[in-house]
Amino acid sequence: MAGEYILEMNDITKEYGSNAVLKNVTLKIRPGEIHALLGENGAGKSTLMNVLFGMPVIHSTGGFKGEVIVDGEKVKIMSPMDAMTKGIGMVHQEFMLIPGFTITENIKLNREISKPWAVSRVLGKELEILDMPAMASDARKALDSVGIGIDEYALVGGLPVGYMQFVEIAREIDKSGMKLLVFDEPTAVLTESEAQQLIKVMKDIASRGIAIIFITHRLDEVMDACDNITILRDGQLAATRKKSETSVEELAALMIGRGEDSMIQIQGKVKHESDAIALKVRDLWVDMPGEAVKGIDLDVREGEIIGIGGLAGQGKIGLPNGVMGLYPAEGEVELFGQKLPLNNPKAALNAGLAMVSEDRRGVGLLLDQSIEDNIAFNAMQVHNDFLGGFLKLKSARSIRAYANEMIRELDIRCTSAAQLTGQLSGGNQQKVCIARALALKPKFLFVSEPTRGIDIGAKQLVLETLVRLNREQKLTIVIVSSELQELRSICDRIAIVSEGRINCILRPDSSDASFGLAMSGAKVNGGDLA
Repeated sequence: MAGEYILEMNDITKEYGSNAVLKNVTLKIRPGEIHALLGENGAGKSTLMNVLFGMPVIHSTGGFKGEVIVDGEKVKIMSPMDAMTKGIGMVHQEFMLIPGFTITENIKLNREISKPWAVSRVLGKELEILDMPAMASDARKALDSVGIGIDEYALVGGLPVGYMQFVEIAREIDKSGMKLLVFDEPTAVLTESEAQQLIKVMKDIASRGIAIIFITHRLDEVMDACDNITILRDGQLAATRKKSETSVEELAALMIGRGEDSMIQIQGKVKHESDAIALKVRDLWVDMPGEAVKGIDLDVREGEIIGIGGLAGQGKIGLPNGVMGLYPAEGEVELFGQKLPLNNPKAALNAGLAMVSEDRRGVGLLLDQSIEDNIAFNAMQVHNDFLGGFLKLKSARSIRAYANEMIRELDIRCTSAAQLTGQLSGGNQQKVCIARALALKPKFLFVSEPTRGIDIGAKQLVLETLVRLNREQKLTIVIVSSELQELRSICDRIAIVSEGRINCILRPDSSDASFGLAMSGAKVNGGDLA
């Protein structure tokens, strides 16, 4: 029997090994309401939706604790198809369309309409042919319901991304018995006018009694479209609010919600004083898939640690990769007053830049090689260091001596410099990446996601290492991180990137609300604060 809620997810807990990514999360959705689901990257939104849709990653890793109730009935959803039969659909952030099919064929995929003909009447229904006019008629109705006048026979391949998003929505609307739709960051690829059209469509869908879960980081859209809001933080339920009883500022603070109390306490951090410019970036565009940069301006002061933060996919990782020449880039970059050619990694290294990649296992390290060879590798390739004699042969003695020096200075926990890097813990692998960068004797260091995948103790050691390098060697450091609290722990200033551009630059002690607003794309009162 149907109750007050179309969906109840009660006390959902999901663990991967010893790591609890959801902890007693409850989400309740009424028929016909638009309910926002908010949280930083890693807050647990995707995992909660994976539970709702019965994704294989949930069931193949031990399942979950808690209960799911759909339309008053406790259910076990074991697959996305199972979810669809129960009236639950999703408009994906990553398009699930087939480019070589027409819009009609995409909308009716797996729900095709067939009609009999002479052969099928004799040999059976499975030989019926597609009733394209009937399918096109359904597709036309679905397209009209989302306000798109495009021809239903047009191929999906080559359509503007905004049109693709509306085709995704039309496909879900066309399904019969739909009770709940999940919109996963649907406005991320839309223009402002398209986003307004989408919100209008969402309100129309809700007026027909279909509930909507709206996952977004744009808080102005939440206040425009939604009835109620649930905020997740660190895998837990941070708050549930009615729209009429909250504000953009409160939502932003609830998403971050850590303040200075959770900042990692770093020994030896000193405030930066210089106003000289080490790195000057003007109108930088970087074509990095999923992390595109769209016209960034930034000045980095000599001797400072500056953080680059923001949500996933907003362009923060694209900045160092573009400056280092690892992805196609255009714009103007100066390093210590000298113009830096773009799209030329060797020129960047020769100019005194070095980078610790966010992908330490895939890009940063040779896991089947020794610690000492990993540390020396780039310096040998770029500067011909650690090569001796007339023939410039590899000098094992100088490599071993330098590696041992780095092991002592960075406190790399290992059996010896000859140990294979793949045998080290994540934190120690990260220190080897830093040692490899330092072997280049850089004047300027990019460090991307320095603590990804390592435990809290290792995080502290890696961050303290970066602070010590900055303090003792006066090394200018740019740290790109999804972990806002670590940026606030060690940085002099923090630039927040949103939609490929720097939204604002904040002090580490700026309010949670300021950081939350900046990450959501809203303008922070007073502009740049740092």
